[in-house]
Amino acid sequence: MQITDQVPEIRRRALNDKGIDSDGEFVLYWMIAFRRPTYNFSLQRARNLALELDRPLVILEALRHGYPWACDRFHAFVLQGMADNQRAFEELPVTYYPFVETPEHPGSGLLEALAERACAVVTDDFPAFFLPRMLKAAAPRLEVMLEAVDSNGVRPMRDTDRLYSRAYDFRRYLHDRILEDARGEPLEWPEESPLEASATKLADPVELPEEIQDSWPPADSQWLAADEDRLATLPINHEIRPNPEFLGGWEAARSRMNDFMEINLDEYQDRRNKPSEAAESHLSPYLHFGHISAHRIFDAIRGREDWDSSDVDEEFRAKREGFWGMSPGPEAFVDQLLTWREIGFNRCALDPEGYDDFETLPDWAKKTLSEHEDDPRPQVYSLQEFEAADTHDELWNAAQMQLVTTGVLHNYMRMLWGKKILHWSKSPREALEIMVELNNKYAIDGRDPNSYSGIFWVLGRFDRAWGPEREVFGKIRYMTSKSTRRKFKVDPYIERYGG
Repeated sequence: MQITDQVPEIRRRALNDKGIDSDGEFVLYWMIAFRRPTYNFSLQRARNLALELDRPLVILEALRHGYPWACDRFHAFVLQGMADNQRAFEELPVTYYPFVETPEHPGSGLLEALAERACAVVTDDFPAFFLPRMLKAAAPRLEVMLEAVDSNGVRPMRDTDRLYSRAYDFRRYLHDRILEDARGEPLEWPEESPLEASATKLADPVELPEEIQDSWPPADSQWLAADEDRLATLPINHEIRPNPEFLGGWEAARSRMNDFMEINLDEYQDRRNKPSEAAESHLSPYLHFGHISAHRIFDAIRGREDWDSSDVDEEFRAKREGFWGMSPGPEAFVDQLLTWREIGFNRCALDPEGYDDFETLPDWAKKTLSEHEDDPRPQVYSLQEFEAADTHDELWNAAQMQLVTTGVLHNYMRMLWGKKILHWSKSPREALEIMVELNNKYAIDGRDPNSYSGIFWVLGRFDRAWGPEREVFGKIRYMTSKSTRRKFKVDPYIERYGG
């Protein structure tokens, strides 16, 4: 892959029609999704503008409290990442401005106050949750250029104007692009540490005016430690507690990635679906909050496998195994990281109004679910009963309790979890509402294109019709706790989470 100092145009999107103010005091990077100092096209673009204009670079990383499902768990994870960023940026010639919104100091007006002094504003282009609406609302209020940059995945999410309905077709598109790389048209790769690479060339940091810091005080060490007493002052859900086993931040992400590569990657293909074995990467929370980049993870695998694009095998184009020319564990993980993760970004970027809408399911799925909507259910549970893990099925209850207590859910159990919600809800639409509510409320990696892919896969998106046709499911892929017990040893999993 070719490392480039210029950010590809396909990854850049102008959000207003304003230009660059060459008389501005600094370039502003509004960090909202890619909360990291490395492998970050947005940061790289802001740095480039700062170098071109010979202006200081200011990095605003803010944490609001009014977002849906806001809770101590998510707030602490982001704050821990902000602490990592402060340590990283204080060694570099930039002005890092962490801000935590409180009832006493609302965040409204901060972006505009900084933009009034800026040459231009660069931000992150994330296609899901409330972030697209936030950018749309901010764009007309700024008098300088607001540009959003895509640093979500290895492939630019708007590289194609086609919505992919099957993972097989998206995998073929992805493999074709890798084959182009192998034939001499290299993929463009972000710099590993864009600020360190240009530290001697950046203008000296700027001190922000007192009136801005008085109105919107920078987060102090107590906030960045995710202090429990501080969190208690915020109007967010305090019942959903942080998970001490999942600390946020790019340093924790790097550590978790290294542990996974050393301990579990080689056996990932064989062990990833076994509920009682810890063979998962657990990198999805860090990918969701932007504490680690898919580029960085792929680079780590590439180095470990001594791989380059000439190793791909065109004979296995669009196949789940064999194409990359890697050993089985890395081969399986790369397919998850690229195919299954990035197809969700394709969906959200090109279908911003419909990615979470039941009506955007494939026609065959809507038809079969409609035909079986009035089928009798073996049990029917309410949202409250599901949330409390109060069902007749101890394996399902254990999965729900893992989600509630830890904020993560085993990959295979997530599929079973969703299938049984479909089986035990009054209707497919109600099942969708319940899955979205529980996943987004408790999962650290919820509210993400990848998590919406998993939820909608339960209802047929990115899948095909299956037989035999069954009650409630129709032609939707069927899963049961009984079949899971036959495949895997689940008693240790139930013992750990089902109590």
